[in-house]
Amino acid sequence: MTAASPAAGTATPQVSLVPARMDRLPWTRFHWSIVIGLGVSWILDGLEIQIVSAAGYQSTLHMDSVQVGFTGTIYLIGQVVGALFFGRLTDKIGRKRLFILTLAIYLVASGIAGFSFAVWFLWIFRFIAGLGIGGEYTAINSAIDELIPSRYRGRVDIAVNGTYWGGAMIGATANLFLLNPNILAVDWGWRIGFFIGPVLGLIIIYLRRHIPESPRWLMTHGRLPEAEQTVDDIEARVQAEGKTLTPVPESKALSIVPAPRLGFSTVSRIFLVQYPKRSFLGFSMMVTQSFLYNAIFFTYALVLHNFYHISDSDTSWYFFPFAVGNLLGPLILGPWFDTIGRRKMIFGTYGLAGIVLAISAALFSAGSLTATTQTVFWCVSFFFASAGASSAYLTVSEIFPLELRGQAISYFFAIGQVAGAIAPTVFGALVGEGTSRGPLTIGYYFGAGIMILGGLIAWFFGVNAEGQSLEDVADPLSKAPVEHAS
Repeated sequence: MTAASPAAGTATPQVSLVPARMDRLPWTRFHWSIVIGLGVSWILDGLEIQIVSAAGYQSTLHMDSVQVGFTGTIYLIGQVVGALFFGRLTDKIGRKRLFILTLAIYLVASGIAGFSFAVWFLWIFRFIAGLGIGGEYTAINSAIDELIPSRYRGRVDIAVNGTYWGGAMIGATANLFLLNPNILAVDWGWRIGFFIGPVLGLIIIYLRRHIPESPRWLMTHGRLPEAEQTVDDIEARVQAEGKTLTPVPESKALSIVPAPRLGFSTVSRIFLVQYPKRSFLGFSMMVTQSFLYNAIFFTYALVLHNFYHISDSDTSWYFFPFAVGNLLGPLILGPWFDTIGRRKMIFGTYGLAGIVLAISAALFSAGSLTATTQTVFWCVSFFFASAGASSAYLTVSEIFPLELRGQAISYFFAIGQVAGAIAPTVFGALVGEGTSRGPLTIGYYFGAGIMILGGLIAWFFGVNAEGQSLEDVADPLSKAPVEHAS
């Protein structure tokens, strides 16, 4: 056995086939349990934002427009803080502890927010709910990538991230009934809305109790026997379904020592010195998709109202086809990220989203669109943009070493959220009172341009990670040289 590299420490290396055994598994009910048990997070997030954005609580709590807007902002701030805090924690103490803890935080905080009697009380628990969802992003993306076989990883990750829009549609549908004073009292409807997510979450938290810790995380944290036993148990479940498992050749073995301690300076060096091109890629993808998404999503109702004279109540109906386009994109295009490949598909989805938006900007400027045709263009553009945006989370979660996967997701997610927070303010100012189409047209061209730029960056700096083991995409920090038997 060769000595471990200095970066990996001085402990005696142990040889493991855990990653190769996980990647060669066929698709079974076990993997569906991962998708259902972990993937619900994005549904809850979409549900949350749609319920809160309707502001049914405004009259009950006597809030002005600024306070209503800050209610959404405080939730986003909570997401950023939660992602940064729990991202580091999930790399340190494991995926399973975190995806149970973060969901529990969300459940409790969202439910308590439904009992709000004052604005400050609502803000406190919206912030805490955001903490939970932000932590979910890091722990769940990490766990899904490490538990799903490599040949399915792209489509699963992209589809799961895209289900945010399924949650948004559930929330929008619920609002039609909950906020209708002819059905429920104004003071009660919005409170019931805050309970929908926790009720769904209670079911999911039960399912998560049966999802194992990531064997890859166990392997790199000095718990190899436990990692091997976990894979043994998963293989037994797979074989119980009548599936045949092929032997894994010893040539696929990894030599592992316990993961080194990762201080902030070490993490920074890995991102900026060891993987500068990949860091630039992750930064670019997160910022471009987040800016475009928030720019359009948070101002679409203003555009419909100010330029097409659609009433505030009727704008909700235009949301549904918009959400359908966003939901279908990842589901339909996701498998191609595993077959055609990451770089080609990211370039294509970002580029096509930008081109369609640019065409709509020209037609919008000429006054050639109606509310319906404007929405159709948004649907088509975001059919592609949604798959591209989901692939941004996939990219940052698979191109860095396993030991800092949670932190990678959290840092780039936080950067994307900051860029996204700026966009609605900028585009809201461009919409104005709807007296001139020129400023908004320029904004649409700018949004289209940055998406096309994001696609070009992915083409030149992207990583062909399709079908590859995570350990082949980026060497674990705890990897040591393997000494093959003579």
